[in-house]
Amino acid sequence: MGLLWSLAFRTHFLFLSSLLFSSTIINGHRCQGTERSALMQFKESFVISKSASYDHFSYPKTVSWMPSIDCCSWDGIECDELTGHVIGIDLGSSQLYGSIEANSSLFSLVHLQSLDLSDNDFNHSQIPSMIGNFSQLRYLNLSHASETTFSGEIPPEVSHLSNLLSLDLSSYTLSYPPNDAIIRLQLSKSTLRSLVQNTIRLEELHLSYVNISASLPDVLTNLTYLQSLDLSNCELHGEFPVGIFHLPNLRALILASNRNLNGFIPDFQSRALISKLVICQTNFSGRIPASIGNLTSLNCFSIAKCKFQGSIPSSFGKLNQLVYLNLGSSRLTIGTFPSSFVNLTQLSYLSLERCKLKGEIPSWIVNLTNLNHLNLERNSLHGEIPPSLFRMEYLRYLSLGFNLLHGEIELGLFLRMRWLSFLSLSYNTLSLHDEKGSFNATLPPFDVLSLENCNLTGEIPTWITNLTGLHTLGLRDNHLHGVIPLSLFTLEKLRRLTLAGNFLEGKFEFDMFLKFKMLNYLSLSYNKLSLLPGKGSSNGTLPPLEYASLASCKLVEFPSSLQDLNQLVFLDLSKNNFKSVIPNWIWEKTYLQSLSISLSSLTGEISPFICNLKSLVIVDLSLNNLTGTIPSCLGSSSQSLQIMKLERNKLFGHLPQMGSAALKMIDVTDNNLQGELPRELVNCTSLEFLDVSYNKINDSFPYWLGSLPKLKVIALSFNEFHGAINCPSVCTFPKLHILDLSHNKFSGNLSPEMIKNWKSMTTSNRKQLLYEDTAVSFHRRNWYTKYVSYSFSISNKGVVMEYVQIQKTFYLMVVIDISSNRISGEIPSVLGDLRSLVSLNLSNNLFIGDIPSSFRKLSNLEALDLSLNSLSGKIPQELAELTFLEFLNVSFNNLSGPIPESKQFSTFEGNSFAGNEGLCGIQLKKKCEDSSGSSPTGLDNDHDSDSFIKLDWKIILIGYGGGVVAGLALGYAFGSDVLLWLKRIFK
Repeated sequence: MGLLWSLAFRTHFLFLSSLLFSSTIINGHRCQGTERSALMQFKESFVISKSASYDHFSYPKTVSWMPSIDCCSWDGIECDELTGHVIGIDLGSSQLYGSIEANSSLFSLVHLQSLDLSDNDFNHSQIPSMIGNFSQLRYLNLSHASETTFSGEIPPEVSHLSNLLSLDLSSYTLSYPPNDAIIRLQLSKSTLRSLVQNTIRLEELHLSYVNISASLPDVLTNLTYLQSLDLSNCELHGEFPVGIFHLPNLRALILASNRNLNGFIPDFQSRALISKLVICQTNFSGRIPASIGNLTSLNCFSIAKCKFQGSIPSSFGKLNQLVYLNLGSSRLTIGTFPSSFVNLTQLSYLSLERCKLKGEIPSWIVNLTNLNHLNLERNSLHGEIPPSLFRMEYLRYLSLGFNLLHGEIELGLFLRMRWLSFLSLSYNTLSLHDEKGSFNATLPPFDVLSLENCNLTGEIPTWITNLTGLHTLGLRDNHLHGVIPLSLFTLEKLRRLTLAGNFLEGKFEFDMFLKFKMLNYLSLSYNKLSLLPGKGSSNGTLPPLEYASLASCKLVEFPSSLQDLNQLVFLDLSKNNFKSVIPNWIWEKTYLQSLSISLSSLTGEISPFICNLKSLVIVDLSLNNLTGTIPSCLGSSSQSLQIMKLERNKLFGHLPQMGSAALKMIDVTDNNLQGELPRELVNCTSLEFLDVSYNKINDSFPYWLGSLPKLKVIALSFNEFHGAINCPSVCTFPKLHILDLSHNKFSGNLSPEMIKNWKSMTTSNRKQLLYEDTAVSFHRRNWYTKYVSYSFSISNKGVVMEYVQIQKTFYLMVVIDISSNRISGEIPSVLGDLRSLVSLNLSNNLFIGDIPSSFRKLSNLEALDLSLNSLSGKIPQELAELTFLEFLNVSFNNLSGPIPESKQFSTFEGNSFAGNEGLCGIQLKKKCEDSSGSSPTGLDNDHDSDSFIKLDWKIILIGYGGGVVAGLALGYAFGSDVLLWLKRIFK
């Protein structure tokens, strides 16, 4: 017992002694006075502003910093227990606004081991080089919202922090995609290399949205302690060091949004610890290795918008910890749903958007009981939506849009999914029904409801107005009729409203839609609405409207309320009836990026104030009555302009000097433009479409456009171009699909050497010949995409035809038209190598010699026009092999011999061969005699029936030109071409 008392006494004594000693240390080593002063001085260099931090739970920590209180007790301050030195500062989300200067008192705190200044507004100040003074620093966090970023170069001195375990200089963005105008931090490759070499114990490296603009140094593979690496949105390029995947302690690797970063996913060993692998929106390619099943800790995997091939390996079924899976737009050909997915019972996020999925939605998907996000948009899924899907009670996000799903569905089934907040069924072949009284339960908490192109009929459902939390409503391209219910305007949180493409009617003042105080996207186009201009803004707050589509709304005046909407980015007022000039206030919309007022009876000139719109990406003022010249600034000062559509106006003067690398489309068809094509066009490396037809441009063949890597359409018809069609050096026109040089004054011979270089017309790969969507993106706070279609007129199959929206069709428009010029010599046989040609028109020229037999290789040819030349010899029998040929015209040449006999040629009428005295065949009702003089065809050789052909057609045409036998040609479809030919001959 005595021993126990003794031990208890000693223990009690030691405890009291330790308390006394500890108290002595703390009391003896309070906050250092110089450090307290430095902190106070640092505090006073900032002001407190709620907008400086974006965290909802932010608060001003420095409010507690009082001189009368020990600084070791201040909020966000940590001191060393033995020395009292400040070793930690945590001022993250503290609502600080101001700048950090090089002489800041902060840098006198040389004992710092941890510094967190994240989520404050440092007013784009640079990170001072004095940061290198913190030689003991282990944790540094300067992460921030991109709108309030640090700027400039990250100082090389950051690499002196050799004790660092964690470095976070990343940005986070509040909108997608990030605004290009934001000033970003920059990190040189040399500083990054030095940092990695000097901080060998680094565990976390987060540089998201720091502009590195280089390839990654291989020394990163030496960071054996590294656990988390975030290099997303860093403008990385080159090859990603594959050894980083094999770092022994790596748990998180994030490389998202580096579109020029190449790489592949290697094989993994069973001991790999990776739990988060995000490489979406990169240039990674190859196949997903089966060994990915060894990542048994993997809970987040995203390869969206990459270039992977093949399908999902069955080993995915082993990833039973997977919570987040995003394979959207990764170019995987998944085919049908992998059966192994049924094992991913922990999955809460699944996105297989644009994965070429086929078949039906599997019923077993309901077994993924934790699933709350399901995105199967833009695949080839068919069949009906399985009833089991409506029983997924935890589903919050459901997107099935842009598939081939069909069937009649009662909308009330979705309304019973009580947690559903996002629903998109748009652009299927569904027929949605909204039966009155079909549900009595509480409506889901929808914030997004997208039912576009769902065959909805009737009026706008009234229950929609009960969705008080709704911020996106998409009902476009349905069959809705009636008036817009006034109760819709009570949805105070509505940000996006799309009603375009219906049969809604009634008269509304535009001001009514400004009652949505949060509205930033409004589309009312193509209804039966009569939109009144309104009375303009009142003293009330206007919505932050950025997107306004009011095409075909029967407007006769520009809505005055638009004048006060200073945030406008997209404005479409096409197909209205203004009959006036464009008001000057439009040129004051400094954020405007897309302006469309086509087919609206505009008058007057294009104001030079359009130069104020420095961010303009799309301008479409086509089909109006505009006069004057094209403002020169559209070519010289606007570096953002991508689409310029000014066709069918009354503009004159020269095409401005345009040399922007951003330009994709120039259409100035049917004006009165003169002069030469601006040579600066050679700098427009993104140019895809150039149409200057129906003007008075006087220039030589623009061979210098042949170096443009994306140019698909060149239309120069009905101008005054002249000279030879050749190139003094190599001009490849690598993407050329359409070349229309018709109705000009080109002369000389066609150069076979030039034609040999048109490789894009020699391919037989259908996918390479299809026109890709011309997607134009623009944004400010929000992100918008507009798809611009190519439309043009060209002679095809003997008729001038207008082709519209060719990107949206599967028709292969590969055309050469050099008709109605003065081109001479023989037709180059190398034209037969252009296998992808659909239409070839060489009519109304001075060609001589034979029709090349090499034309038999033009297997896609649908129209061939060689009329009104001086060709001789026979029609090659090989042309009968062209099974797609629907139109042939060889009239008014010097051809002779029998017309080839084939099922294809029997469909052509006699006027296709008229004006060739020596031709014979069933089409001309003229027998072809063999060498013995017999008539194998057995046709009646009636001279009267063939009187027109028997006459010398040149003499007939001379009479035609003089008006002697004008009525003789009325039965033939050559009137306009013949007149053009005669005009050329006799001028």
